[in-house]
Amino acid sequence: MKSRRKSAWLLWLGLSLLIAERSFAQDPKPLRGADDRFKMDILVVVAHPDDEASFTPYLARAIYDQHKRVAVVYTTRGGSGGNNYGREHGQALTNIREIEAREACRKLGIMEVWFLDGQDTASQNVLNSLANWGHGLNLEKLVGLIRLTRPEVVMTTFPGVFLGENHGDHQASGVLTTEAFDLAGDPVVFPSQVAGDMRRNEQWLQNMIPWQPKKLYYSSEEDDPKVAATYGPSYSVKEISPSQKKPYWRLALDAFSPHLTQYPHDIQKFSAMSDEELEKIMNDPHTAWWSEPYSLTFAKSMVGGKPTDDVFAHTEEAVRGMGHGQQNDCQNPSTVNSKTAKLPQMILGGPWKFYSEFYPAHGLCSLPVAKSPEIGIKAGMPLIVPLVFLHDPSKTMEATVSIKAPEGWKVKSGTGKFLLPAEASTYMRVEIETPSLNEAELKKAAPQEVIVSSEADGQPIREVKLQVKLGSGGLPE
Repeated sequence: MKSRRKSAWLLWLGLSLLIAERSFAQDPKPLRGADDRFKMDILVVVAHPDDEASFTPYLARAIYDQHKRVAVVYTTRGGSGGNNYGREHGQALTNIREIEAREACRKLGIMEVWFLDGQDTASQNVLNSLANWGHGLNLEKLVGLIRLTRPEVVMTTFPGVFLGENHGDHQASGVLTTEAFDLAGDPVVFPSQVAGDMRRNEQWLQNMIPWQPKKLYYSSEEDDPKVAATYGPSYSVKEISPSQKKPYWRLALDAFSPHLTQYPHDIQKFSAMSDEELEKIMNDPHTAWWSEPYSLTFAKSMVGGKPTDDVFAHTEEAVRGMGHGQQNDCQNPSTVNSKTAKLPQMILGGPWKFYSEFYPAHGLCSLPVAKSPEIGIKAGMPLIVPLVFLHDPSKTMEATVSIKAPEGWKVKSGTGKFLLPAEASTYMRVEIETPSLNEAELKKAAPQEVIVSSEADGQPIREVKLQVKLGSGGLPE
């Protein structure tokens, strides 16, 4: 009897060990990784539908002939823009412009398109746009899109004030994207995006991973292609695409054709032209829509390399650290560093002060900057010159402000004597009425200088100079 029990126990033990051995020998159960359907090579972030055209000559090359995957994020829907095709405005126009943007991207094979919730803001002041957008909320959304798409390269609009077109929304897109580039790889930033218990009914934790893009590029603000080529990689827009048998400018122009609300005359004119007529226009530097060569402005790289290297050079290398928190002793030479200035001082405020602090905070040490602060505005519109007095916070200070403006310009407010409160910095502004100019005068108009002089407690302090160009268009500063 004991022998039978012992045999049965040994049989049970042997079967248990066999089952256990087979159990351990099973293939491991795979866990789901990130959704590779949305893994991108390039993420482009721009303000309005049609702004993607700043990058389409390069994107056509990258998509058709380098087989790169591209996604586009628009920070606004362009609702306060004009409608030169139909009568719709406001919310109706935003719906139309979103359709136009998606169709324009589709023509280049870009299917992943997102829109943030920024409100189209008619101003040249980047701070107005950021305030009107709900800066923090849209920054969080953009960081989330970077973590979702995991791009190797990010491209956006140049954050800076230059003569010519100075839309604050364009600059704000560059600011927002630079911040998102530096934050997306940091696991403690917007932690709900990178935390998740993987339960099916969990609604708030997103279960993504931190992601540090490798390179950041801006659109070029340099008018001279030779100068622009020194700040980043350059590519020919006249080169023929091997796969499409068309020059890259033509592929970019075809992709622009849905934007009828903004450029109906040009689009309809081009659609009626022969290939020879179009080529003549695009080969003329005075009428071409894109410069030859086309250049990007290098902002930063987490994998090394030179600014003029190809966009994807070194992107197969490992990231050398996170973009967040890079501090550098770089400074816009046209401004005074408010942290190290000898007191008392008067400096330009508004976007100029912002960028003098934004660039070093984000390690942007090699960007092109104007030799002297500059801006272009519409003739007849008021010019606002924002000022900041830096002074001893322990006592009040008497300041005198005077203006030297071009002939025919009228100072409306902001000059005279002022008693500044006991604080480290005091903000004020000067308003100048600019003259209206006829078409002939506008063609001849050159940048003119506005000089703001000041005294503190009877002693002269630093002058502020601003180059101003009057034009037929432009937005209020």
